[in-house]
Amino acid sequence: MKIIITSEGTSLESPVDPRFGRAKYFVLVDAETGELSTHDNAQNLNAPQGAGIQAAQTVARLGAEAVLTGHVGPKAFTTLQAANVAVYTNVSGTVKEALEQFKSGRLTPAAKADVQGHWA
Repeated sequence: MKIIITSEGTSLESPVDPRFGRAKYFVLVDAETGELSTHDNAQNLNAPQGAGIQAAQTVARLGAEAVLTGHVGPKAFTTLQAANVAVYTNVSGTVKEALEQFKSGRLTPAAKADVQGHWA
């Protein structure tokens, strides 16, 4: 399973970025192989609108089946659901800690967005 974790940096020790659409980076981890790649989300950091939708489209293109993040807005959530990507919110700590929480089953999929649009 491929998992995207929103991150403030490019390593496993980086903090989870609490924002989905405006996260600095997406860390893509293959849970089976441990393979890791980092994807810059700079195009959405200062986008006046549509950051969540564009970020969700990027996640889908990368083939992720789950997203671990702090918060996600309604348009991004809907776009991720349409792409069959499970969303896990209220995730914090480092990328490595988030991955461990996911693998151990301590995270619960979100049923809906947990912030309004244009949340900064």
